[in-house]
Amino acid sequence: MRKLYVVDMKKSKKLLFIVPIAFFVALFLFLESNYSFTVFSNQDEPKALSAGNKKHASVALTFNISYGTEQVEPILEQLKAKEALATFFVSGEWAERHPDLLEKIAEDKHEIGMLGYQYKSYLEQEEEQVRSDIAKAKETFTKLGYEDVYLLRPPNGHINKAILSIAENQGMKVIHWSVNPNDWKNPGTKAITDHVLKNTEKGDIVLLHASDSVKQTDKALEAIIPELKNKNLDIVTISQLITNADGSQSELKSNK
Repeated sequence: MRKLYVVDMKKSKKLLFIVPIAFFVALFLFLESNYSFTVFSNQDEPKALSAGNKKHASVALTFNISYGTEQVEPILEQLKAKEALATFFVSGEWAERHPDLLEKIAEDKHEIGMLGYQYKSYLEQEEEQVRSDIAKAKETFTKLGYEDVYLLRPPNGHINKAILSIAENQGMKVIHWSVNPNDWKNPGTKAITDHVLKNTEKGDIVLLHASDSVKQTDKALEAIIPELKNKNLDIVTISQLITNADGSQSELKSNK
């Protein structure tokens, strides 16, 4: 009986060791197949840019807009007052409804990227729907006079390998981010400012918003932009961030 008891204890210990490992392996495989944050091993596969060259003292401020008009101009005013350029990712639907605001963004020399056409997670759509949404967005921007739009931030930042491949095949460069203060939750002007300044370093891409949900972002910019400049960081567009990397993909931090 004593021998059988010892054998059972060994089996129990093995199970205690194997079960957690199996859980984490399953979790890893799930994330790899579904989310952009997983780093895929094949260097030849398309990538989503989440940061630029960490050796170059430049950062990019990016703003998502999928609905509303109230916050766009206050944010544009702050950017102009602080002499900073940004990249605005807007949905095709929003661009169609507000071509005047889109024109103001372009007139201020900011870069325009797209959030697809309809702001709906690509992970909730079939591949053909994703392909169609990107194509419709491209057509929309072209009709509005912005035929050179090539930057894509999928709705909610939801991407996987299939989505990346679809985007690349349509000539799009997928852009993610490395700093996210969740300004859309309106945690407070100081909280937004502190998060950005604490976490932003060379090459980072900062995710902000200019939809009606944000109420504190324009005020946060009053401190964010000067302080980033005080840290000797140049505030540039995404295309400038890519250019600053000197075309070396090995020096770019990517979500693959």
